[in-house]
Amino acid sequence: MLARSVLHAKGVARHHHQGKEKNMKKVISGIAVVAMLCLVGSVSRADDTANGEKTFKAKCAACHGPDAAGKPAMKSPSIKGKTAEDIQKAISTSPKHASLKSLTADQVNELAAYLATLK
Repeated sequence: MLARSVLHAKGVARHHHQGKEKNMKKVISGIAVVAMLCLVGSVSRADDTANGEKTFKAKCAACHGPDAAGKPAMKSPSIKGKTAEDIQKAISTSPKHASLKSLTADQVNELAAYLATLK
């Protein structure tokens, strides 16, 4: 009877250990997925920033300056750190920005991502 109890206890312990091992594998897999998503997100943000810089140089720098600090002589304010909402509002409400109405929502978001780096 004692031998049977010992064998049963070893079986339970082995099963318990296997359960812990499966849980650990799930945790490690979850961490790997999160790390991959973070990496993809950072690559995407880098692309957004680079595209936003191109848009800025082509569409905004002439009036707002090469560093987005503004040009007082032109009465153009600093646009450093402006959000996508700020940019969209300026495009839709200011006649000065009529030529920017062709920008897509993605381009506006990319522009905002770039401007956020200039704070």
